[in-house]
Amino acid sequence: MSNPERIIRLKTVLQRTGLSRSTLYRKIADGTFPRQLPISVNGTGWHESAVQRWIANPSAYREDRTGGEAP
Repeated sequence: MSNPERIIRLKTVLQRTGLSRSTLYRKIADGTFPRQLPISVNGTGWHESAVQRWIANPSAYREDRTGGEAP
């Protein structure tokens, strides 16, 4: 059985990246951090693998215009 993609919440993202909340959202707006995805009516989260890719090389991360990650 394959391991499904894990969704992590804001608190975990901030702890793992060391970013402040305002910096995180500014980077999302700039396309230099993965966008969050809705997980409930009032909740959002991030794909753990996307956050890990950003952590591995934050200066090279760019999101493409269609909402996905650039290769």
